[in-house]
Amino acid sequence: MAGAVSDFTDAGFDAGVLKCSGTVLVDFWAAWCGPCRLIAPLMDWAAETYADRLSVGKLEVDGNPKIRDAYQVQGIPTLILFRNGEVVARHEGAIAKPQLQSFLDANL
Repeated sequence: MAGAVSDFTDAGFDAGVLKCSGTVLVDFWAAWCGPCRLIAPLMDWAAETYADRLSVGKLEVDGNPKIRDAYQVQGIPTLILFRNGEVVARHEGAIAKPQLQSFLDANL
C-alpha cells in the first residue's frame, strides 16, 4: 500500500528490498533506541510524501542480525537507500525532517 511503512526481516529482506524494482528507504532501528523512536514519525512522513518515488520500511536490528551485519550497521538509527537492490546512499544517526528531505531529494 502506497504511503505505508513496511516491516522487513532477515527472511523477507531479499524479496522486499533487494529484488524490488525502484527505490526503498530502510530504517535500521531498535525499540530501546531513543533517537530511533524520535525519527519513526519521519518514516511515516517520507512514505506518504514520497509515495510516488519511494517505498519505506524498517528493520529491527536485534531480531534481524543477518541483514544488520551484512550492511555493517553499527550505530542506529541508520538509514540506507536502495535502488534496484543496490545501496545508493546511507545516513547514520538521528536526522531532522529538513535533513531527511535533503537526503532524499539529493538521491531520488
